[in-house]
Amino acid sequence: MAFNPFEMAQQQFDGVAEKLGLSESIRSLLRVPMREYVVSLPIRMDDGSMRVFRGYRVQHNDGRGPCKGGIRFFPGETVDTVRALATWMTWKCSVVDIPLGGGKGGIDCDPHELSMTEQERLCRAWVRALSTEVGPFLDVPAPDMMTNGQHMLWMLDEYETLHHGRYPGFITGKPVGSGGSLGRTEATGYGVICTLHEALKMLGIDIAKTTASIQGFGNVAYYACERYTKLGGKIICVSCWDNTDKQSHAFKRASGVDIVELKGISDRFGSIDREKARELGYEVLDGDAWIEQDVDILIPAALENQINGDNVSKISSHVKVIAEGANGPTTPEADVEIQKRDIFVIPDFLCNAGGVTCSYFEQVQCNMNYFWEKEEVLEKLDMKMASAFRKVCEMAKDKGVYMRDAAYMIAIDRVANACVGRGWAVK
Repeated sequence: MAFNPFEMAQQQFDGVAEKLGLSESIRSLLRVPMREYVVSLPIRMDDGSMRVFRGYRVQHNDGRGPCKGGIRFFPGETVDTVRALATWMTWKCSVVDIPLGGGKGGIDCDPHELSMTEQERLCRAWVRALSTEVGPFLDVPAPDMMTNGQHMLWMLDEYETLHHGRYPGFITGKPVGSGGSLGRTEATGYGVICTLHEALKMLGIDIAKTTASIQGFGNVAYYACERYTKLGGKIICVSCWDNTDKQSHAFKRASGVDIVELKGISDRFGSIDREKARELGYEVLDGDAWIEQDVDILIPAALENQINGDNVSKISSHVKVIAEGANGPTTPEADVEIQKRDIFVIPDFLCNAGGVTCSYFEQVQCNMNYFWEKEEVLEKLDMKMASAFRKVCEMAKDKGVYMRDAAYMIAIDRVANACVGRGWAVK
């Protein structure tokens, strides 16, 4: 049966709702998104032809504040994937205690096959189709998979043109100098390592004596690698998608991966040149090899459904921690086995919440038209992430539950209380 991320998100919610003893009205409200938009986007291509792309925006819950969440370009994007990501965004904003709800967007396209002018038309068309449903106090988009600051700036320009004003808080992840925040580029990856560092300290493990294998080489993975190696850790394997043959490959070097070196031989989507990597002394392996490495730490930082019932048994007995940099990388079936093996998991919507936290900082700075220095942004980020991590650990210890369940219990309870307070449901 095909993997459905939204069914997985609902399954995770149902288990925690039972533990919390939520009323039927709260369960019915939080189990599904509040609003969903599916739009057709007719685009004039560079060769003069017309193509119609399918776009999405899902707003899961705005009980705690405006919806917040990325918009991604992804071939084969589905509404169920966007529903799941929007749901996880609600819990993500809640677990780090920022006053936002969960939203997510996507366009079914492959930007590898589109020129920059075609991508610009696509960005502007998405905003035109949804301009009355998003905004600085309604729903604030951000970059996600295969989108970046340039895409956000085109979207901002289109939104401001339509609304005849300046609304820099409409969208985050913008370039610095155009309303973007210093530190936003590094935020998600740095946040992953902040929570990892806290976990290792709690477990009594010196990060400088650890090794890691990471899946992904996009923005999140790159900056997670950067901060991890600065703290003394050694990465021995990186896995990423290769657009030339439409499959993933792993790049392993026992002496340690040099991320700057690999960055120099990768394209703007994070695909590493295999031949050049071999010349630099890397083994090029099957893309799934990242999960089989004898390392202390696994960091899935790419797609959902990457640690599942089929491959969880391949995880080495050396692995002590899994830090989920991606959204939904581990299925409930894999979670059962991971708990049995007593591997410490930093759940996705806590581990990778650095991005939305810094996006929130950018939104605040834009709305007050005053910007902080990079050191202040990253200091505030570390404080938020470390505080959230400690609260989840305390809940897990006090209730004797799995870390993922503890994070969900905190996040869902906060959202449920907000919805009850607004009169949308009863306890």
